[in-house]
Amino acid sequence: MIIKKFAAFIIIGVSPILVRAQFKKYSNEFLNIGAGARGLGMGGAQVSSTNDATAGYWNPAGLVGVKNNPNVGIMHAEYFSGIAKYDYASVAIPINNNKRTIGFSLLRFAIDDIPNTLYLVEPDGSLNYGAISSFSNADYAFIFSFAQNLKQTEKKSISFGANTKVIYRKVGSFASAWGFGLDAGLQMHGKNWNLGIMARDITTTFNAWSFNFSDKEKEVLYLTKNDIPTKSTELTAPRLVIGGGYNFNLGKNVKLLTEANVNVTFDGKRNTVLSSDPVSADPNLGLELSIKDAFFIRGGVSNFQRALADEDTVNQKRVWIYQPSLGAGFKIKNLMLDYAFTNLANQSNPLYTHIFSLRINLVKKEKEGQ
Repeated sequence: MIIKKFAAFIIIGVSPILVRAQFKKYSNEFLNIGAGARGLGMGGAQVSSTNDATAGYWNPAGLVGVKNNPNVGIMHAEYFSGIAKYDYASVAIPINNNKRTIGFSLLRFAIDDIPNTLYLVEPDGSLNYGAISSFSNADYAFIFSFAQNLKQTEKKSISFGANTKVIYRKVGSFASAWGFGLDAGLQMHGKNWNLGIMARDITTTFNAWSFNFSDKEKEVLYLTKNDIPTKSTELTAPRLVIGGGYNFNLGKNVKLLTEANVNVTFDGKRNTVLSSDPVSADPNLGLELSIKDAFFIRGGVSNFQRALADEDTVNQKRVWIYQPSLGAGFKIKNLMLDYAFTNLANQSNPLYTHIFSLRINLVKKEKEGQ
């Protein structure tokens, strides 16, 4: 009954939007990178098993896994040889005797020190390198999360979560945008199995852009035959992430968690495993080997695409390519350090990066005499 109500809520919220809206296929893509080295090391397959502060990103229903004490997560990553920087921080706080959890997440993806060559060429055609300045292109997301246990028995638990997202994007002094969106998620857990569903941007995420050019900048843009933009809007289409996992007991103190997710998009045909218009689907596969709940080895694959086996071949043979990832982590008391080695592209065109993240349980120190 709970799942039927959740599905009806998603369908009612999404269906009218799919009929009337025009979406930008890759709007707010920085929100699809991932969060936390654990999830990224598992290829982004997290929707059913996430249960710490990073659940505010992957599936807010998983925040109920934070018990008794607040949980904090931080991450830093650099892409394209340090040109782009990605920072993430989150906190989850259990309330109401662990029946509910609130959370907050902050994401920043930025490219700093971009050369501004607008005034490089003087009116006489000479080059004035002293006129080159720099600016930053930064995207921010502020995510406010809430999660609640809907059902709790010895054999099964069900939880629900929701996100409110506020987005701010800034391109130097030239342009800025504010956006707003909603997410909703559901998780079910049995003795060894997990199920999850995450509906991103269920009412679409709306970005409103405004532009600010000086008269001098407008003059240069006009003389160089560039368009002078005005106010504009963009919509991010809804996306469903559906997944399940199973935890295998391999021996004393050794467990293997496996998870498979499917990302379903509604913004037109994409180069994915299931490709149609307007619905496409892309799988994520991940696993985590746990030893004494203290040391972890992870792996995953995602972003399956069809590509030419050899660009020079006459037959134009196509093969499947994918995005691999590896990871590891270790836990010392209330501190967890995670590492991921991921490829932003695919195995035929590698763009590898190292990612580190930290998770901490903020345990209150007991007073003496208690």
